[in-house]
Amino acid sequence: MKIFYIYTALTTKGGADRIISNKANYLSEHGYDISIVTDSQNGREPSFPLYEKVKLIDLNIDFGKEYGHNFAYRTFMYFILMRKYKKAIKKLIFSEKPNIIITTLGRDLDFITSIKDRSIKIGEAHTNKKYLRNLHLLEQRGFPFNFIARYWKHKMEKNVSKLNAIVLLTKEDENSWKGLTKTFVINNFVPFYPKSASTCTNKQAIIVGRYNNAKGYKYLIEAWDTVNKRHSDWIINIYGSGEYYDIVKKEIHDRNLENVMIMNEPTDDIINKYLNSSIYVMSSRYEGFGMVLLEAMACGIPCVAFDCPHGPRNIIKNGEDGILVKYLDSKALADGICLLIENENLRNEMGFKARINIQRFSKESIMNQWIQLFNLLSEDAYECN
Repeated sequence: MKIFYIYTALTTKGGADRIISNKANYLSEHGYDISIVTDSQNGREPSFPLYEKVKLIDLNIDFGKEYGHNFAYRTFMYFILMRKYKKAIKKLIFSEKPNIIITTLGRDLDFITSIKDRSIKIGEAHTNKKYLRNLHLLEQRGFPFNFIARYWKHKMEKNVSKLNAIVLLTKEDENSWKGLTKTFVINNFVPFYPKSASTCTNKQAIIVGRYNNAKGYKYLIEAWDTVNKRHSDWIINIYGSGEYYDIVKKEIHDRNLENVMIMNEPTDDIINKYLNSSIYVMSSRYEGFGMVLLEAMACGIPCVAFDCPHGPRNIIKNGEDGILVKYLDSKALADGICLLIENENLRNEMGFKARINIQRFSKESIMNQWIQLFNLLSEDAYECN
């Protein structure tokens, strides 16, 4: 079975890049001919290693060319690049004849269902519906941007309805897509499971994520300001990069927290960073699922997270292996962190249970669900023909 995975570029240390790479690697080792088709890799190395059997096909469209210009020019360039992109993908599909095409609901969704080959087309969402393609940010800018956002949302739903199926990360998100096409819920899997676990004794917490609107660093800084007043001997390490870097840095500086909120570059040694930490903190406004929670819990770290839409509540068993707090409540986040700081036995117990409970998201279990889906949709397509 030949599978195409369509994704813009494997260039960030984020959860989506990691899970796509890991899925492709797994499938390549289990008899599948798999290619990841990108549009803007531009010769850069993939952010996570790919097995030799996985083909990385870059179409070299480079949508980055549209940025840094006024709205009119960006719109013009977008349509020029999209025309080139559609032509390149269509040519590749008819040449390679994949059995299954998986779209991550990016730009290709605008035309992929109009390509009349014989492949099964599956959508795969890496965040919940409301926040796909950052259209919620466009809506917040007022007229005419909110009108444009509503148009793109309508177009997205129309295109999704033409897919053979869509795979969501949570039951909550599945409900928002009901009635458009066949829906399936398949969680992400734990990308690693170290032999050893954190001792949860080091006086440091950790957060991993891009500096952007989604990750809610404003609330993290407010919370840690409170934590620092009560436990000045604790620090939190932040690992990430992104467009809000300078904003986050300034907010940390303005509160005189530079010595306890340490901003670090993304790292290839994230497992050891988890193992040297005692608490994971998630201040996100929203999550697709929360890969970092899986990673931290696999390392035996209890997590404190906002009960945001939608992932954390599907991963953390509140009060057993971590703590969920009121959404966007910085005080509640600080109280949850302090509870674990002040109770070493509780911290150790939750970390121990986190490492056990997270095994329900094992790679074998999750990938078997994907393989069953491929087989089911292939059988349906055969019967229809």
